[in-house]
Amino acid sequence: MSATGVAGWVRDRSLTLTMLALFVICAAGQIAAGWADYNHTVMAHGDAAVSLGAYVTRGHLWEALFENWESEFLQMSAFVVLSAYLYQVGSPESRRPDAHELVDADPRSFRDQSDAPWPVRRGGWILRLYEYSLGGALFLLFLVSFVGHAIGGWVAHNADQRLHGEPAISLVGYATSSRFWFESLQNWQSEFLSVGAVFFLADYLRQRGSPDSKPAHAPHAETGR
Repeated sequence: MSATGVAGWVRDRSLTLTMLALFVICAAGQIAAGWADYNHTVMAHGDAAVSLGAYVTRGHLWEALFENWESEFLQMSAFVVLSAYLYQVGSPESRRPDAHELVDADPRSFRDQSDAPWPVRRGGWILRLYEYSLGGALFLLFLVSFVGHAIGGWVAHNADQRLHGEPAISLVGYATSSRFWFESLQNWQSEFLSVGAVFFLADYLRQRGSPDSKPAHAPHAETGR
């Protein structure tokens, strides 16, 4: 029997809601730990501790948040876009080579369906944007996070410079520094490694009940879902 009302709404969105709840819990923990770490650092240099409200305006927090968001959105945008063109035989996350998939269908052929999304029924440039909107939105979130990382890191770096009696640097100077790119690339490489590992390991290993895994009885060479 299918659930109805609020219970049904929650059940049908339980994956997203659970991920958001875990995000809030972890973000709150990060803020609390970052606040304690920040105050430990400034007090060690003879400055007074700051309140939680003051801490959330500091670059120390926003650099760390955006640095991680940046790599995650880069990973997901690359995953969505590259999987439209490249293959991994045996992976449930890959297209089948030389096969015409349902996702290849031209949405313009379905514009008369009453339950088709509005952009499909509208057509034109709106549909053109919509049919590539997932990868585009993820890449835009990456760019926003990348800029946020640069600004937050710049503010945090200059605050650290002041603690040590060193001169501040410009935003461009920070964004072209080895520190900024070390922070970015150390996260990017791990994200690409993890996605590549999922593609490869899913060829040979299984997770029963997961839509990201092939059935346990499926042959290793079976590709796609």
